Amino acid sequence: MFQDDGSSSVTSSPFQNSSFNSVSPGLGSPYPWLKELKSEDRGLYLIHLLLTCATHVATGSLENANLIFDQISHLASPDGDTMQRIASYFTEALADRILKAWPGLYKALHSTEISLFSEDVVARKMFFEFFPFLKVAFVITNQAIIEAMEGEKMVHIIDLNAAESMQWRALIQDLSARPEGPPHLRITGVHPQKEVLDKMACVLTEEAEKLDLPFQFNPIVSKLENLDIEKLRVKTGEALAISSVLQLHTLLSPVDEAQKRPHLTPMNSNAVHLNRTSQIKQSTLGDLLQKDMISGHSPGTDSESSSPQPSTSSVQIDGFLNALWGLSPKVMVVAEQDSNHNGSNLMERLSESLYFYAALFDCLESTLPRTSAERLKLEKFLFGEEIKNIISCEGPGRKERHEKLDRWIQRLEFAGFANVPLSYYGMLQARRLLQGYSCDSYRIKEENGCVVICWQDRPLFSVCAWRCKR
Repeated sequence: MFQDDGSSSVTSSPFQNSSFNSVSPGLGSPYPWLKELKSEDRGLYLIHLLLTCATHVATGSLENANLIFDQISHLASPDGDTMQRIASYFTEALADRILKAWPGLYKALHSTEISLFSEDVVARKMFFEFFPFLKVAFVITNQAIIEAMEGEKMVHIIDLNAAESMQWRALIQDLSARPEGPPHLRITGVHPQKEVLDKMACVLTEEAEKLDLPFQFNPIVSKLENLDIEKLRVKTGEALAISSVLQLHTLLSPVDEAQKRPHLTPMNSNAVHLNRTSQIKQSTLGDLLQKDMISGHSPGTDSESSSPQPSTSSVQIDGFLNALWGLSPKVMVVAEQDSNHNGSNLMERLSESLYFYAALFDCLESTLPRTSAERLKLEKFLFGEEIKNIISCEGPGRKERHEKLDRWIQRLEFAGFANVPLSYYGMLQARRLLQGYSCDSYRIKEENGCVVICWQDRPLFSVCAWRCKR
C-alpha cells in the first residue's frame, strides 16, 4: 500500500479484527486517531468512507452522509498521496450531487463562478504531454489513414475533436513524402472554441506551405451534440477519413433520461459489501481497489443493466453514427475510454470510475512529484471535472458516459460499420512509442482487431478502425 514517501508496503491493518462501521454517530468521535493512521490504513479507510458516503447519498440519508463528509475532510487532500487526492475529488462529486437536489441553492453557490476555458485547454494539453494515450491514438489513426488513402488524389479528413494540431502536422509530413506524390488534403476540424480552431489552421497551413502540399482547413465551431452534418461539406470525388478521439461517449444520453432527477437514486441493495475493504492489501491504488469491493459487480466487467443495448440506447448516438455512415468514409478511427461509467445506478458508476481513475492517478504518481503544479491542474481541471460529471450528473447533463470496447463494437456494427484490423506497422509504431516512456507499467494489447492501452493489466483506452459495410 502507500507509505508517506509513495513507496509500497504490505503490513497488517488494525481494522482486520474489527469492522469499519465505527463511523456511526452513537459510538463517539473517531477524529483523535484519524490523523495517526498510516498511509496504508488511511487508504483502506478512505475507500470505506467513500463507499459508505455514496450509499447514504444514493438512499437520501443526508445526515449520515454529512457525518462521513466530515471524517473524509480530515483524511483527504488534493495534494496528498494518491488515495487522498482521488478521495478529494470523489467527495466533491458526491457533495455536488446532493446540492443539485436544491436547484436554487446550487445555482446560488455557483453564481459567481467563472468558467475558465484556458484552464481546461491547459489541462488537456498536459494530458497529451504526460500520458501516452493520445499519442498512441494519433499514431494509430494516422497510419490507418495513410494505408486507406494510398493512391488517392483528394483526401478529406474530419476531426471531431480538433484540439491537437501535432497529429495532423505529422500526417502532412507523411503524405508529402508519398512515392506517388502528395494528395490535395482538406481537414475539417470540429471544436466548440474558435480560438483552438484558428490556432490549428495557422499551424497546419504553415506546415503544408513549407512542404508544398495543397491544403485547405475548414473550421466548424460547434459542440458535437449540435453538429450540423451538412457543414462537413463532403464533396464528390474526395476520399473521406473520420477521426473521433474521446468524443462519441458524449452522445450516449438515453432519451428517457431527459427528465430524470440528478439525485437520490435508489441503491442496489446487493451492491456494497463494505467489510471486504479491510482485507485488501496491494501495492498501488489500482490494486487496492481490485479485490471485489463491490459485491456482485466486479470492476472492469459489464453488468447487463449497466449499459443499454445499441438498438435502444440513444437516438442521438444512433442517428449520429448513421449520419457518419451516410458520408461513406473509407476509414473511421475511434478512440474511447475503455471503462463502463454509463450505468444507471450511482454505486455501479462510483465503483467503476473509482477503479478507472485510480489507475490514472497511479500513472501520475509515477510521473510527476506530488507538489507539481502541472499535476494539480491536470487532476483538478480534467480528472476532477470528469469525476464530478460521472457522479453528480444525470440525464442530458451527464456527458462522461464511457463504455467498454465491446459495447462500441456492438454500436458501430449495428450502425453499418465493419472493423478494419490494425496493421502490423501501426502496432509496431505504438509499441515503440510506449517503450519511449521511462515507466514500464504502460502496456498495449490487441483485442478483437483493436488496440487497448493499459496501465499494468488495467485497460484504460481503446482505439479501433472501421469502414462502411455495403
